[in-house]
Amino acid sequence: MKIEATGEFRIRVARHAALADPARLRIVDLLTLGDFSPTELQAELGMSSNLLSHHLRTLEDAGLAVRRRSEADRRRSYFRLAAGALEGLVPGGGQDARRVLFVCTRNSARSQLAAALWQQASHVPSMSAGTHPADRVAQGAIDVARRHGMDLEGCLPRTLDQVAEGGDFVVTVCDNAHEELPGLAGAHWSVPDPVRLGTEEAFEAAFADIARRVQDLAPRVLTA
Repeated sequence: MKIEATGEFRIRVARHAALADPARLRIVDLLTLGDFSPTELQAELGMSSNLLSHHLRTLEDAGLAVRRRSEADRRRSYFRLAAGALEGLVPGGGQDARRVLFVCTRNSARSQLAAALWQQASHVPSMSAGTHPADRVAQGAIDVARRHGMDLEGCLPRTLDQVAEGGDFVVTVCDNAHEELPGLAGAHWSVPDPVRLGTEEAFEAAFADIARRVQDLAPRVLTA
């Protein structure tokens, strides 16, 4: 079994472990609002002081919370979220890439929409290509792009061989392309083909699916 073991990964594991307890998760929820003294946390949680102390030490050890002495009453202290406490808690690793290349079979809808959406979400360049390109971009893709403020009118389908370059992070956005290109480094999004149905609803569903995936991936891809 291969498991990443970097220092950063171990920190993430420790923080997830600390947050797995319902009481500690509730404490962190409260600390996102502001700073609390142990007495105030006791009142909120209805918890004994010994048990609360245990949870607070665990959060401190995991780097999620820090303690600061009150400037007014030096016998009193306040807990706050540690700087960057919640960074990296959403699963997902980073990826360096010169460019993101979106690939589907015909390069007439899904990959064209993905490349256009990527250009709005990231500074990393994007392109699209097809394993067996169509003659033109599907009208449904042009229409759904226009409804969402994008223009695919001048786009032309192209072959993967014409477009692919070293350093590309390749994202296949249809199952046919993914299964035709086994072992290809990158990612796969199993997005249903809207061209098969040809309805406005199918293109809107594909657009929404791709848009969500682009927003999730874009922050994790950095310029190589």
